Amino acid sequence: MSWTALTHPPDTLAILALALAIEAAAGYPDALYKALGHPVTWIGALIGRLDGWLNRGSDRARRVKGVAALVLLVGVVAAASLGLTVLAALTGPIAGMLAIALLCATLPAQRSLHRHVARVAEDLRGQGLVGGRVAVSMIVGRDPETLDEAGICRAAIESLAENFSDGIVAPAFWIGLAGLPGGAVYKAVNTADSMIGHRTPRHAAFGWAAARFDDLVNLPASRLSAALILAAATLHRNASARGALAAIRRDAGQHRSPNAGWPEAAMAGALGLRLAGPRVYGGTRVADAWMGDGRAEAGPADVERALALYRTACAMLWVLTAAGAVLMLAV
Repeated sequence: MSWTALTHPPDTLAILALALAIEAAAGYPDALYKALGHPVTWIGALIGRLDGWLNRGSDRARRVKGVAALVLLVGVVAAASLGLTVLAALTGPIAGMLAIALLCATLPAQRSLHRHVARVAEDLRGQGLVGGRVAVSMIVGRDPETLDEAGICRAAIESLAENFSDGIVAPAFWIGLAGLPGGAVYKAVNTADSMIGHRTPRHAAFGWAAARFDDLVNLPASRLSAALILAAATLHRNASARGALAAIRRDAGQHRSPNAGWPEAAMAGALGLRLAGPRVYGGTRVADAWMGDGRAEAGPADVERALALYRTACAMLWVLTAAGAVLMLAV
């Protein structure tokens, strides 16, 4: 198998279908994480080094250096992933495809996202507010002590919807488009945004390029994620596809993020809830529009309904990928 074959459809779609299946079944093994870390931790270490080396001077200088840091990050990750793709191609068609699929399987996070969100509902039921706050603090950045049970559950559902887009659909989209290099570069950009893309005194200028580029590369996936959640709602009795569509049309564009509003609005409308809205980060109240016009009083059962929609949407993503691979091979 050639390098070109491993980085262009239909091979990338077949690789993606295999990678999604592997990750859904096995996740990222704890033993492997303890022994080697994870691609995101390696990328994060590089971002941390660049932040320490370059993030200094005036705001103008920081912005220029932030652009340079992003270019350097993307270049290093692209070169490494291209090198791995070339090495895989040398092992033969079947071994090469399997090797790339295993590497690609480290990029989406279907299984770990489900586990962390499910734990919020479990701990709320078993340990009350204390347990729920600890569990939700693992997946959201807002102040957990400000959250009651409904706030904890809404936060978990919002995180599920947003991370379905940027943690699963987005890496899948870029893997399907450009193979391992596409997925790895996307993950680097998204990790940079999560680390330095905040509007803090230290990172407002330096992280500007990372935040803006992350908005751009997440745009197609956010719309696709909303469509998948809407489609999943058609298969669940206790969800409303009509409500999801109405919320997307009315609310998605009102979110402070150009992308997060799409899956959050879809999930809110499908479940008959209100998500997002005002919340507290680091002691600062952030005003944001509500997604959905349903009830704000969410509970553990609503988290479980959201997880059911999520599982169906993940399955639909896999079916679309596999069908695309078959169709492309047949053309």
